[in-house]
Amino acid sequence: MTITYEVNRAITAAEFIDVLAHSSLGARRPLDDVETMEGMVKNADLTVTAWDGDALVGVSRSITDFHYACYLSDLAVKDAYQGLGIGKKLMQLTNDQLGHHCKLFLISAPAASEYYPKVGFEKNDRAWELPRGKQIG
Repeated sequence: MTITYEVNRAITAAEFIDVLAHSSLGARRPLDDVETMEGMVKNADLTVTAWDGDALVGVSRSITDFHYACYLSDLAVKDAYQGLGIGKKLMQLTNDQLGHHCKLFLISAPAASEYYPKVGFEKNDRAWELPRGKQIG
């Protein structure tokens, strides 16, 4: 097996959904809402993908200005390909695309919270979230 990586290679919503559905991240994404999934793919500023031949096996999808902040919104590797360093390589390649002052942020899935410190991330207790449907008031 030879894994290749691509920066900003176009992927379809169906390919993205397939990767998420076969990873732990799928449980936290609206996989049955194709319009939302298409918007997520089309409106990302930076997408790094991992391929086994023609099969998409991993995705790092980010929103960024490339200079100050990058939010790595989705990092998913198909279950059958986990433990091979693909996720780490996707994050490295994502980080490589950013300016030298740009910080990389992410929100960890509960099951992955022990992983990120091992690859260099530091915990940030200052983040806030406005849940869907809640208004600022």
